[in-house]
Amino acid sequence: MRRWMVMAGMVWALSGSAHAFELTVKAQAALAKGEAYAEVTPDPDGVSGRVRAVVDIAAPPERVWAIMTDCATAGRMITNLASCRIISGDQRRGWDIREHVTRRTFVFPGMRIVFRSDYEPVSRIRFHLVEGDLKVEQGEWRLQPLDGGRGTRVFYDNRLAVDWPVPKAMMREALRKDTPKVLMNLRRACEQG
Repeated sequence: MRRWMVMAGMVWALSGSAHAFELTVKAQAALAKGEAYAEVTPDPDGVSGRVRAVVDIAAPPERVWAIMTDCATAGRMITNLASCRIISGDQRRGWDIREHVTRRTFVFPGMRIVFRSDYEPVSRIRFHLVEGDLKVEQGEWRLQPLDGGRGTRVFYDNRLAVDWPVPKAMMREALRKDTPKVLMNLRRACEQG
């Protein structure tokens, strides 16, 4: 169930501003231990929640970018992703519209999520929901070079809501625990040869 909720939150599946994400003492401690960190808070609108997360990756931003924007590798990050396809647009021209379809889990049916991504190559991906099974999704990924460009700090910021009959506190807790797992999957994909 948690994996499903994280998938909903991570679906590309990202305009809250990642620039506003300040590294708290907890975030800094997690990064120092080589871990990903996530915090999940309710949004003031009372409808959505906000997920902000960060991970350091021992790979240059160009490599991280290539992995993050390739539909063929999306399933390495989102383990219940059944398909990813580009419907329209051109990433080289700065945008595309993608469809993600997830596999059914024990608790939830499969989901279809269509979102638009606007690209600032090798630094930022802003995304928002076009249609599908989420109620709200809007956010961004931001890549910051580390260690002279040999590493990358990845920030994730997403405002999302679903129409499922799941208590909001339970959803927030699942996202807080599982979002770092998805970011660690991204790190493994980027750091492997």
